[in-house]
Amino acid sequence: MATAQREEYRVNDRIEADEVRLVAADGSMVGVVRRQEALEQARDEGLDLVEVSPTARPPVCKILDYGKFKYEAQKRANAARKKQRVIEVKEIKMRPGIDDNDYNIKMKKVRSFLDEGDKVKVTMRFRGRELSHQHLAMNILTKVKEEVADLGKVEQFPKMEGRQMVMVMAPLK
Repeated sequence: MATAQREEYRVNDRIEADEVRLVAADGSMVGVVRRQEALEQARDEGLDLVEVSPTARPPVCKILDYGKFKYEAQKRANAARKKQRVIEVKEIKMRPGIDDNDYNIKMKKVRSFLDEGDKVKVTMRFRGRELSHQHLAMNILTKVKEEVADLGKVEQFPKMEGRQMVMVMAPLK
């Protein structure tokens, strides 16, 4: 099952226009010439005639080394892809009766996630009668929000989802 790769630019004999606006290999504008003349100039220089702007009237063609042109375009695309950062949503789960040391460890993780540029979903889980003490969970989530105010902002304020309260924080940068 071979997939047909779409040719981005028309090259040499694939150019269909009778007249083209020609740009020389050094970047200088030659002007509007017949396609055959432009092809001859490209062949004389040992390079290709590439249609860089097919929608213009007449189409703009440039004399260049097509292999090198494609290679550099691929390198630019790869460099742009490397610089992309996928933001993940990391989850921290707590309970309303969390102890101080456990809370401090969870807060270190929240801070590190926000530092790395990830979103943090803080989930407060309720079991049994804890559900009737939602104010305790709200106090803890407010404390979390205040402690990491320098690193992140609240994207979704605390709300109940079944037997848990959820708050989402996003990094500032």
